[in-house]
Amino acid sequence: MTRREFTSVLGAVSLAAAEPSFPTVCVFSKHMAQFGYDELGKRAKDIGFQGIDLTVRPKGHVLPERAAQDLPRAVEAIRTHGLTVPMITTDIKSAADPNAKAILSGAGKLKIPYWKVGYHTYTRDDIEAEIAKVREAVTGIVALSKEYGVTAGWHNHSGNYFGSAVWDTRAVIHDYDPKWIGYYFDPGHATIEGGLAGWRIAQNMVMPRIKMVAIKDFYWEKAADGKWKNRWCPMGEGMVDWERVFAGFAAAKFPGPYSLHLEYQAPDELAAMARDLEYVRKRLAVAYGV
Repeated sequence: MTRREFTSVLGAVSLAAAEPSFPTVCVFSKHMAQFGYDELGKRAKDIGFQGIDLTVRPKGHVLPERAAQDLPRAVEAIRTHGLTVPMITTDIKSAADPNAKAILSGAGKLKIPYWKVGYHTYTRDDIEAEIAKVREAVTGIVALSKEYGVTAGWHNHSGNYFGSAVWDTRAVIHDYDPKWIGYYFDPGHATIEGGLAGWRIAQNMVMPRIKMVAIKDFYWEKAADGKWKNRWCPMGEGMVDWERVFAGFAAAKFPGPYSLHLEYQAPDELAAMARDLEYVRKRLAVAYGV
């Protein structure tokens, strides 16, 4: 090899190393509940997903009480199709959950990096007392995450859920090691709670310890009873400012996982997933420059 050829090859290698990689996009397995483990992996692969956000909760793909036996089977079947399982969605709210250790120890052994925490709801008007109560649960959650090597992500579900406004989640997780607990950020729910600028402030707040991102779109509509409500819709047809959302994550070099949700009714759910995925991938390609 001549000096010129060597320099050319070296330059190509350096350029490839510098190019950003495409972030991981998963499907939330709740929306493919009709499929067994092998078929789930096959269908998701055929549609174009890179991974599965696997439900390990009541009525999920893996039942909590069967986690020790079925989680390895599910993950093995999915990985056979070349997909990853970068996260699991659980209903674990505290270390007192009788199935928590089996689920998280199994996830740790399978090298699943992230798990979604179950929902706490507001039960009183005393917000400081509510924060103290949830912080106590978080202490156990962090301990489990550290013990089994799986990082917890707190989802900002809109409504009467603790964490809907993000600031309350910050109040309970800020002092804990970000290696073991962070945010599972949802721009759709954040836009419901803060449509003008609140979503953007929330996204900026979570960026230093972002772990996973849920993606879904919506718009407000007035129901027959005259009340306003949010209606979920196909990606790109709603109110979420995806251009700015993805640009923010790309600027932070967030690698995913992004978990695609299909909360609206569609005549053909698989076709709707494929359409939404195509929209997401195009937006991500522009934002990440890949």
